[in-house]
Amino acid sequence: MLAEFLISYVFIRSGYGCSDHYYESDTLLHSFQVLAKLLESPATRDIICDVGMPVLHRNVRYNCRVIFLNKKILLIRPKISLANAGNYRELRWFTPWNKARHVEEYFLPRIIQEVTGQETVPFGDAVLATKDTCLGAEICEELWAPNSPHIEMGLDGVEIFTNSSGSHHVLRKAHSRVDLVNSATAKNGGIYILANQKGCDGDRLYYDGCAMISMNGETVAQGSQFSLDDVEVLVATLDLEDVRSYRAEISSRNLAASKVNPYPRVKVNFALSCSDDVAVPTCMPIQWRHHSPEEEISLGPACWLWDYLRRSNQAGFLLPLSGGIDSSATACIVYSMCHQVCLAVKNGNADVLADARKIVSDETYVPEDPREFCRRIFTTCYMASENSSQDTCNRAKLLAEQIGSYHISLNIDAAVKAIVGIFSMVTGRTPRFSVYGGSSRENLALQNVQARIRMVVAYLFAQLTLWTRGVPGGLLVLGSANVDESLRGYLTKYDCSSADINPIGGISKTDLKNFIQYCIENFQLTALRSIMSAPPTAELEPLVDGQVAQTDEADMGMTYAELSIYGKLRKISKAGPYSMFCKLINMWKEICTPREVASKVKHFFRMYSINRHKMTTLTPSYHAENYSPDDNRFDLRPFLYNTTWSWQFRCIDEQVNALYFLDFTPQLLLRICLYM
Repeated sequence: MLAEFLISYVFIRSGYGCSDHYYESDTLLHSFQVLAKLLESPATRDIICDVGMPVLHRNVRYNCRVIFLNKKILLIRPKISLANAGNYRELRWFTPWNKARHVEEYFLPRIIQEVTGQETVPFGDAVLATKDTCLGAEICEELWAPNSPHIEMGLDGVEIFTNSSGSHHVLRKAHSRVDLVNSATAKNGGIYILANQKGCDGDRLYYDGCAMISMNGETVAQGSQFSLDDVEVLVATLDLEDVRSYRAEISSRNLAASKVNPYPRVKVNFALSCSDDVAVPTCMPIQWRHHSPEEEISLGPACWLWDYLRRSNQAGFLLPLSGGIDSSATACIVYSMCHQVCLAVKNGNADVLADARKIVSDETYVPEDPREFCRRIFTTCYMASENSSQDTCNRAKLLAEQIGSYHISLNIDAAVKAIVGIFSMVTGRTPRFSVYGGSSRENLALQNVQARIRMVVAYLFAQLTLWTRGVPGGLLVLGSANVDESLRGYLTKYDCSSADINPIGGISKTDLKNFIQYCIENFQLTALRSIMSAPPTAELEPLVDGQVAQTDEADMGMTYAELSIYGKLRKISKAGPYSMFCKLINMWKEICTPREVASKVKHFFRMYSINRHKMTTLTPSYHAENYSPDDNRFDLRPFLYNTTWSWQFRCIDEQVNALYFLDFTPQLLLRICLYM
């Protein structure tokens, strides 16, 4: 008995993107209006459709799947396990359905009654029984829960599981999702259909697709990841008898199934298979093809940028290009975006073509060459000062030439001197860099003036540079502070790290270096070789004999590799200063003494707490790492700390002393014995 499964889910915000708009009755109304259109559409005829939307049942708001067939609603299935960690606050807007295997009557609004002719429909935890099989629905987070519904449903004879998901992209995450789906059908048998949301949700998250179909523990169909296509259809023809045969020999499964508490079944007068399907070929298992982290950086943030650009009605991007790794990586992501757009147009994507024409204000334009398209929509700007080296200027210019961006080189010294001059005129004092005898306060203030002027200049050129070229529209300003610098606070508040959006704000320096190497090899951007070999520097202090003397890692007092470790321990491992110290004395026992580890941990937390206030103004960034310090919704912590961490640091010191005593006591006892 063969069945052809078609993933054709329509998302009406499954519980995340609308945020506090879920409190508005308009959101509920408009969801039902769209549902009515879908019910009436000929495109949904003879397809069991699964649509996500909020539903108010007895004055309680639930995140639901509405399952319908041929203008009749079969079941409204409310979500049981809500996502309420990390980026998600689902319990803020919805209530979980806590009545296991219980169904109630839901009274449909008139707008739906007029289409379906139904007054009430089943609402609750139930499954669908068709003429030839049984289907059950999971909703996103329920797949990740320890007591996933597919376990009990599978024991109760459900053979096909559907999951409409809103799972965002994080570097190296896709394999977890694939493994969960395959393991769901490996232990219990069955067919699992996962449809994941695609695109930017108007926020920091990007949903990467990766639709898939799995049977009996193996993938049989894989959808694309990071596609610019708004709609993707995934089809597989599978034999239901293979599920039954697979389950037949799992005696532990069958023993548990004989004792299971049955689900309410909604009978559906419809079959997924036909009687004359003996000669129809079935789909065979395939090997899932995962992207490398470098490919993920090239594709994910690029698709996010495209969604943001086309939806913001702007004409392109402007990037302060310094000639360093971070801004160069940002430029490469834009260049990758241009590649994706040209490829989508070449493959016949009419929506992408229409968006590109709208962005460049040319109804006849066809983007074919990524460099040519890049020049139309991407402006790079090198903003030199007396502290800038000729090397970084040349590196920025050469990279701009290779990716095709419209490049501007300018000098900000006149603006810096004007600002400092105003201060001197008012106070009668002129600040100096430390190399000229100034204090650390003077030195930092002079660096910050340069950085903040670059932000002002960037926004001025973003608003007017297209005007000077006779082209309509404005540009979105891109930031390029990586996740490690943000965590440490190694940036100036309201400097050129302050932008409209930041595609690398959730990516570590280590991953960005690997991405740069990927771009050298895959995009033939040879200008990146010299950028890779140069030490990271802000170039905000005077040169020494014409060479850069300031480096990022020396300024920070820690390496980027150490920063990544601190970030993962702080956020992912939930470690405070003392716990971090305890973990690191073992991790670094070959390279650091406990006293050195204590000094490093205390320095990190001191600088982290001093600069935490900067996270309140951090540019919205693409979320790519689970240790992101984003203050908006992901990393909810104070921004005013006691920077001495007196209790925590005292605990660390006591532990250092105890370890020191344990290390040296045997040696002291040996010496005493020798003298005796």
